[in-house]
Amino acid sequence: MIPAMPAASAASRTAPVTALRVVSMGAVAVLILVAGVWGSWGTAQDVMLTKGRERGTVTVTACGDDTCTGPFAPVSTGASKRASVVMDKSVGVRKGQTYDVIVKPGTEDVVRSGPAGVLYSWVPLGGALLLASVVVAGGLRLTRVAWLLGGSGIALLTAAFAALQ
Repeated sequence: MIPAMPAASAASRTAPVTALRVVSMGAVAVLILVAGVWGSWGTAQDVMLTKGRERGTVTVTACGDDTCTGPFAPVSTGASKRASVVMDKSVGVRKGQTYDVIVKPGTEDVVRSGPAGVLYSWVPLGGALLLASVVVAGGLRLTRVAWLLGGSGIALLTAAFAALQ
């Protein structure tokens, strides 16, 4: 090294590596969150955008491993009575209980409506928030943002579980 030239600092040698880490981990975190929204939106759109959808109640008569069935009694105008509809089995669905539901267009599948249905439809986003918090904390080293993401995920999952009970 030439004595008149200053030694390269450690920060200037690691700057490209740090930038690459920030960009790549930021992209992974965003991808996880987009996947959570995408996974939730399939059900959330039916629950949140109810205009023109068939609304009613279902009394659960039988439950299998993954689904429960029962007769559909319409509440909204234009909805038709059905002898049997299919509902995903979750922690809050019990045989003999009656639930407010919305029929998915073009199917015999129903989803819970009301606050419980909205919260339950966003459960995949809650899991994505938890996973993204780990990526943000470890990869981006943004602990406050990671705590915010993780806390939001836990709050959403807890609220969904409580609403379904």
